[in-house]
Amino acid sequence: MTTMNNASTASSLSLKTVVWIALLLMAACVLPFFVSNYSVFQFSMVLSYAIALVGLNILTGYSGQISLGHGAFLAIGAYTTAILMDRYDMPYWVTLPISGALCLVVGFLFGLPALRLEGHYLALATFALAVALPQLLKFKHLEEWTGGVQGIVIMKPDPWITSFAGLSINSDRWLYFFSLLVALIMFLLAWNMLRGRIGRALMAIRDQPIAAASMGINTPFYKSLAFGVSALYTGVAGSLSAILVAFVAPDSFTVFLSITLLVGMVIGGVATLPGALFGAAFVQFIPNVADQISKAAPWAIYGVLLIGFMYVMPSGIYGAVRLAWAKLRGSP
Repeated sequence: MTTMNNASTASSLSLKTVVWIALLLMAACVLPFFVSNYSVFQFSMVLSYAIALVGLNILTGYSGQISLGHGAFLAIGAYTTAILMDRYDMPYWVTLPISGALCLVVGFLFGLPALRLEGHYLALATFALAVALPQLLKFKHLEEWTGGVQGIVIMKPDPWITSFAGLSINSDRWLYFFSLLVALIMFLLAWNMLRGRIGRALMAIRDQPIAAASMGINTPFYKSLAFGVSALYTGVAGSLSAILVAFVAPDSFTVFLSITLLVGMVIGGVATLPGALFGAAFVQFIPNVADQISKAAPWAIYGVLLIGFMYVMPSGIYGAVRLAWAKLRGSP
């Protein structure tokens, strides 16, 4: 009898989750028709950052490998899309899987030598990657492909349809819906992977690496796989951001971007998929809020806000939301 009650409760909770997701998706679809074009662009960038944070969370949150270099994979994805669109007139939507596949290979190969490194040593190795890549993009022998310091300007794609149900769909709104579709696909793939065998292996390696190896888990393979999949997600995010901004340049992918992604992951919630959305919103909007509060010292305000977030919500925004929801429901 108890088992049947538990199964019923699980089914009910699952149904509630589906309903909540459906309502959030409806709200997300309506949103771009009630805000300015610039705000639509900002929300599209939030979706792009969220994909990157999911990738970083797979590596750091779920497998326990610290990275300070994911801005480099973001750059690889962005430049791949820009070069394919600018030089080969490739459709923008085709460039996303190509960018992801390239970053998967690069990330997996980078993860192989990184297997000998752990903790802060691994963080320094990835930090070196983030420092070096922007300089390589400026290298004069690669200027024909990368555009050097000037970067590459690409054309913002036109919408496939200009109206739906009497509502106008311009380029910004079209790219928002495209970003939303890509984000949904990437989140679904990550959720399916992490709740399966690969996810359990990664968490076992993170929590008890010696025990995981003794149980027959191929630790080197799964660590490299985590690097590759994480890079794939970040590459897709970089590809999407290049399409949204319609411009790429080396100075857009400095080491500060890698640190910003790590901050977004921690603020949103480590080892949580929904936390990526909260972290992405923080990355996109909080610097603007800080700039509005103080034009003279925006980064000082940003630092104060960052400390405040971590003090009030040590488990991240998603952790605080879950805790507040549990208290409202009267859960212990």
